[in-house]
Amino acid sequence: MLKPSFPLVTERLSLRPFTGDDLRAINAWERLPEVARFLYWEPRDLEGSRQMLDKRVTRVAVLEEGDVLDLAVTLRETGQVIGQVLLNWTSRQHEQGEIGYVLHPDFHGKGYAPEASREMLRLGFEELGLHRIVGRLDGRNTASGRVLEKLGMRREAHLVENELVKGEWTDEVVYAMLSSEWVALSR
Repeated sequence: MLKPSFPLVTERLSLRPFTGDDLRAINAWERLPEVARFLYWEPRDLEGSRQMLDKRVTRVAVLEEGDVLDLAVTLRETGQVIGQVLLNWTSRQHEQGEIGYVLHPDFHGKGYAPEASREMLRLGFEELGLHRIVGRLDGRNTASGRVLEKLGMRREAHLVENELVKGEWTDEVVYAMLSSEWVALSR
């Protein structure tokens, strides 16, 4: 089980549960076609973001398989919400999880996604006791692949046209890291 004490603080970021006050910030990136392009959902209007926010505000602990820790990524200096990061406990039996992240495009290329995601890896390995954590992405999303590579994750699979997303067959690329690799990187 994982019940973090918030906020989780990194060098430049603070990770915290979402609140109702985050709606406009979330919609600022969720409404953008370039953000939704490689994700399972279409750009969201304000009501669509509100519906997702209602779910996110409850995702503050990982108590059982299938639970998701879904946190707002904020700049420590200003408190501005710039994105989200998550950890999903996908299998108790196999001690596996998955990380994910979405940032507003204004904050791409600054190292924020790896910084926030590194904290999710730490939580998954060191606090939840996972053996393996993956990151999955649309094969065309090379920028997201670079984020996972910066984390030290290994590219394990390229699945060709394995999913029908938004009416189009897409490739999926899977990156992974084992707890032993995390320990080696953390020394």
